[in-house]
Amino acid sequence: EVPPEPKLSDLRDPLPPHWKCYMSPQGRRYYVNTTNNETTWERPSSVPGTPKTSFRHKNSLPAGTTHVSLSACLGAVNCPHCGALSLSLSLSLSLSLSLSLFLSQINCVTFPSPVCMPEQQLLKPNEWSYCDYFWTDKKDPQGNGCITGFEVLLQKQLKGKQMQKEMAEFIRERIKIEEEYAKNLSKLSQIPLAGQEEGTLGEAWAQLKKSLADEAEVHLKFSSKLQSEVEKPFLIFRENFKKDMKRFDHHIADLRKQLAGRYAAVEKARKALADRQKELELKTQQLEIKLSNKIEEDIKKARRKSTQAGDDLMRCVDLYNQSQSKWFEEMVTTSLELERLEVERVEMIRQHLCQYTTLRHETDMFNQSTMEPVDKLLQCVDPAKDRELWVQENKTGEIRPVNIEI
Repeated sequence: EVPPEPKLSDLRDPLPPHWKCYMSPQGRRYYVNTTNNETTWERPSSVPGTPKTSFRHKNSLPAGTTHVSLSACLGAVNCPHCGALSLSLSLSLSLSLSLSLFLSQINCVTFPSPVCMPEQQLLKPNEWSYCDYFWTDKKDPQGNGCITGFEVLLQKQLKGKQMQKEMAEFIRERIKIEEEYAKNLSKLSQIPLAGQEEGTLGEAWAQLKKSLADEAEVHLKFSSKLQSEVEKPFLIFRENFKKDMKRFDHHIADLRKQLAGRYAAVEKARKALADRQKELELKTQQLEIKLSNKIEEDIKKARRKSTQAGDDLMRCVDLYNQSQSKWFEEMVTTSLELERLEVERVEMIRQHLCQYTTLRHETDMFNQSTMEPVDKLLQCVDPAKDRELWVQENKTGEIRPVNIEI
């Protein structure tokens, strides 16, 4: 349990030599002796002879704190303090306890602990960017373990590629319909039905049949432009897409694999350090029970091993942090690239669908132009005129018969 805050009257007294005051992430003050790394929640007194009854064991830290301000480091990617984790061997001896309260590990990736989670600034504020929302893994809906956030992004890209392919197939079906329609229109225009109609009505009828052939030509041009200006671009857009996605996937997966390997090395070194600590503690207890030159020599040897184990742990942690930093940088770079590719894909599809609608409007316009002569001729249909023309064409004589007169 965290002790209460010190009284204001205690804060007025100067600290003893070599003592410094720090603030924990929870807002609690704690005090560190910079010469021997002793740590306490209670303010040390500068009055001579005052007992330090509240002191923790040497090198032990208040819960959730370290000498280095880790709360400031948690939001950073490659912090030199977090990389070293301690500024001395004594701090490394309490590494496991101190860091467990600050950090949580998920699939070999280290995150701030929910207990003291600092507020992190988004990399791209005011945007729903890929680079800010896919850092953790998620359960596979099919129950096959976990999939990484990066895999989720790749799946979206592959789905987008498939949707684009299906759009091209849709346009291909539209082209087939247009071609079949044009073929039927052309065929119908050549049927000689009602071809013997005469006069102005016959002209209008002939123009109507001709308009079918003209309309067929319009639809053929429409289908041809759909093929060259919409379907083909859909199919050839990002021809190396799958190859690029595979390259991205392998690159990030390799970095993640390296991260997992170095995390395993950290855990192994952490355990080795704990074993060396226990060994040193055991030798020290033996010395307290029985003074012996051999035991003293064993203690020196155990201390050297413990020191070496602490150095090994810090080296492993440093290598791990380097790998995580590299993974972090590549995740940001690659996710932004995927974001750019997705914007490019959507804009490309939008542009060519707009071309589709433009071509469709042009088709309607050309179809309308094929009907305009028909409309004009239909307005000119005149039964009286037709009768006149027919009579002039087919008359056999203008003299009428008369009755015989006697």
